[in-house]
Amino acid sequence: MNKFERFESTVVVLAIDNIDTDQIIPARFLKTVSKEGLGERLFCDWRYDARGNPVPDFALNRPRARDARVLLAGDNFGCGSSREHAVWALIQFGFRAVISTSFADIFRQNALKNFLLPIQVAPDVHERLASALRLDPDARVIVDLEQSTLQLPDGAKVGFPIDGFARQCLLEGIDELGYVLSRESAIAAYEAKLFR
Repeated sequence: MNKFERFESTVVVLAIDNIDTDQIIPARFLKTVSKEGLGERLFCDWRYDARGNPVPDFALNRPRARDARVLLAGDNFGCGSSREHAVWALIQFGFRAVISTSFADIFRQNALKNFLLPIQVAPDVHERLASALRLDPDARVIVDLEQSTLQLPDGAKVGFPIDGFARQCLLEGIDELGYVLSRESAIAAYEAKLFR
């Protein structure tokens, strides 16, 4: 896994409240244990018409969405079932962060364990960003996990909460098992001392 580093990006706006995991990735696509190809199925029922053709005015089908690494979602993002595939689909599409005023707890945990950063902001900050993007859809934000800040298009920086352990794992580019393995010598020394 790669270390989570500071990055700058344009933003895809899908500011709809209560987007659940079945909308993010419909259940019919959950028959795989592979992450490959899930990005094509992201928001499938909104993104494609009944014949499978892209809906031109859907946010992810617009040309500027191709390079965006940040999704601005509505409140209570990722509610519903605990499917990890929802996070995998977002990552496979290319997103590295999702901004919302709140996240479902299980979605937040799945995101952090899969290197997708859930950035929770206050409603006024969310509206400020949404307004800036309405004025300039190509406006950019800067995500700085080291500082736990989001820099808005106007240059203002706002902090966001993140679990300290999850933050450390993201910055080091390791998962929970990787963290344990990185402490192997300390664990061995403790066990040797304990079981003399």
